[in-house]
Amino acid sequence: MVTVGILGAGGMGNVHARHYRRMRDVELFFYDPDEGQAETFVQRHQVGAAPSPEDLIARCDLIDLCLPTPLHLRYGLAALAAGKPVLIEKPIANCLEDGVKLVEAADKAGVPLMPGHVIRFFREYSTGNRMVKRGDVGMPAAVRVRRGGGAPKGLNAWFMDHSKSGGILIDLGIHDFDWLRWTLGEVKHLYSRSIGAKTGQGLDYALTTMTFDSGCVAHAEATWMDPGGSRATYEVCGDKGMIQYDSRNTATLRTTVAGKGFVAESPMLGSDDPYYNQLRAFIEAATKHEAPPVTGHDALMALSIAIAARESALAGKVVTPARQF
Repeated sequence: MVTVGILGAGGMGNVHARHYRRMRDVELFFYDPDEGQAETFVQRHQVGAAPSPEDLIARCDLIDLCLPTPLHLRYGLAALAAGKPVLIEKPIANCLEDGVKLVEAADKAGVPLMPGHVIRFFREYSTGNRMVKRGDVGMPAAVRVRRGGGAPKGLNAWFMDHSKSGGILIDLGIHDFDWLRWTLGEVKHLYSRSIGAKTGQGLDYALTTMTFDSGCVAHAEATWMDPGGSRATYEVCGDKGMIQYDSRNTATLRTTVAGKGFVAESPMLGSDDPYYNQLRAFIEAATKHEAPPVTGHDALMALSIAIAARESALAGKVVTPARQF
């Protein structure tokens, strides 16, 4: 039995708890400083609440850090100093300096630190990555990715304060920046425009154009301003073919009940869910003392691209992401 401690009972904490509860080898505990959020979490998941983050870290084998981004450094360092493997929600931090401190602390403690770049575990994205790498479309030349929907919710609307969330490029765009780097290699330079970058507040929309070392060009769109709801897409064009994906075109199961209309349901088993697979990968790496499939270095490289995009949006110029930390 593995004891997992979730720090943070907000949106991602609830997602992770739902999947941990499906695992027979996991005993789950959590801590959240907000009493209302904590009470709801206990009622929803029927798990034990720790009286403090220090108690949670002490009693659990693994720590799953789902607190708002500004708290990642403090509690990530505390868990790592206690020798506990840590899964940390993306972004690893709001700045490279803090991210480097976390990665170095994990190296010093000799325990896995895995960022929550869950897009790598979506089968559509892992399959696309595999197809590109084995040459199914030939040499990639142009790629388009799109992600977003409405504004994210958070306690006291913390996402809308970009000094806390990092804004759309760091909080949301980082998903696609990570997948693009994983699939296409390193980014040579980029140019980005953002509605909210200069105000640092509220809703945001951003478009980033990246040139990779290979010469491939990618356009990444991220939005918190789509009233049509969540949507993710990608298109990879090479000299031998093209791969396309659109989440709104994904087939679903429909259950129809008299008087209630129909409900669209995922056709996946629980063990096929990307969040479930991400959490299992973390547990396997931690219990076997192996490197996780997504590393701290991956987190820093994705954050570097996101920070460069924000710098570009603020300055209105081409920026080269940092590669040395």
